[in-house]
Amino acid sequence: MHITFTFKMTQTLEELKSGKLKGLKKLKLACGLSEFPEDILELSETLEVLDLSDNQLTDLPESISQLKHLRILFFARNKFTEFPSVLSKCPALSMIGFKSNQIQKVPENAFPPLLRWLILTDNKIEKLPKSIGNVHLLQKCALAGNLIEELPSEMAGCVNLELLRVSANRLKSIPQWLFELPKLSWVAFGGNPAIGEIQSSNDLEAFEWNDFTIEEQLGEGASGVISKANWNSRNEDVAIKVFKGEVTSDGLPEDEMQICISAGTHDHLIPILGKIKSHPNGRNGLIMKLISSNHANLGNPPSLETCTRDTFDTDAIFSIEDLLKIAKSIASVCAQLHGKGINHGDLYAHNILINEKADCLLGDFGAASFYDINSDFASIIERVEVRAFGCMIEDVLNLIKEKEINNNLHNKWLKLISDCTHNEVKQRLSFWDILTRLDTF
Repeated sequence: MHITFTFKMTQTLEELKSGKLKGLKKLKLACGLSEFPEDILELSETLEVLDLSDNQLTDLPESISQLKHLRILFFARNKFTEFPSVLSKCPALSMIGFKSNQIQKVPENAFPPLLRWLILTDNKIEKLPKSIGNVHLLQKCALAGNLIEELPSEMAGCVNLELLRVSANRLKSIPQWLFELPKLSWVAFGGNPAIGEIQSSNDLEAFEWNDFTIEEQLGEGASGVISKANWNSRNEDVAIKVFKGEVTSDGLPEDEMQICISAGTHDHLIPILGKIKSHPNGRNGLIMKLISSNHANLGNPPSLETCTRDTFDTDAIFSIEDLLKIAKSIASVCAQLHGKGINHGDLYAHNILINEKADCLLGDFGAASFYDINSDFASIIERVEVRAFGCMIEDVLNLIKEKEINNNLHNKWLKLISDCTHNEVKQRLSFWDILTRLDTF
């Protein structure tokens, strides 16, 4: 799961106390705070985004409810042990982040009425409140890396939930109602007892870390760092992903590595060449084919405003031929993955690399999960991901100039999208159905 947002540099407590920040809409303070600064209330008429991550806070005063325009609140890496119920009184609050605290308890009725996006990754939560089922606007919920043993059945009331991360918990079972939620599209559920032991391929050859010379960092995600490297003994340029080892917002890095290996070979997957061994910090890593620099991300991650939908560069334009090629490529690779019991979990344009010929590669398996293809609800797990595919196709279709597509063809695409995003999950197409349909376009 990725999001894009930027803040200006951190402000200081002195600036706040002096009144210099009056009229501010976004405030970021990271200065070892152990108490909520009441001076923040002086911004109650304007403040919309408050980031108090990387402090020492353990609770919040009742007075925070005076911040009547507050929409977005971040408290990552503080010392909360209980989710503050007072936040239910913040009338405009729609996004809350408490990543990497020590939260054990989430009280009943603690969520604000307009909540759309909740981040409780990497805490110690054992139980979710039944009242989460009353948060009808909830679209995005990140709960990976907790101690949750079951999802309350009331959560079936979260009819607008589109993205859910429950990886790396203690779920003993994954209820069928979860996969029947009408809008669920991006779900990660690996690393739970309910999944059982993963029988994955371990026949990938391992190569010594010292046989590689790291040349430059190509990118960094939640689970690891990808670098360009020279494979010395072969005099070959490759890409190496070194996994960080800690739980991410999507799940466990070791699960991602096993799934990358098990996914197999496909024209639209980045080829895996081997594993690394003897890393100086004991890290795991994969050796991958280096993709040419003329590949770029098809889209950009969702923003705070779009919540679950990708964003695109203002000059992004695609042809109808591009769309067909992208759709066939991604449907084909997803059909293979689900045939192996792999749910990608993050099927987004921003996780697809594409070149000027619309050749594309699906990447980023950080949210991927194994599942039993013989289970009772295997087919609906696939159809949850089909909705993500439909959303991605809709986003790209919206970037095609109207003059490039006639009404008849446009209606065929709209029908495909509709059949991929049907509110009745069982009524959606499978990926093989999609491929058959695309052959008629």
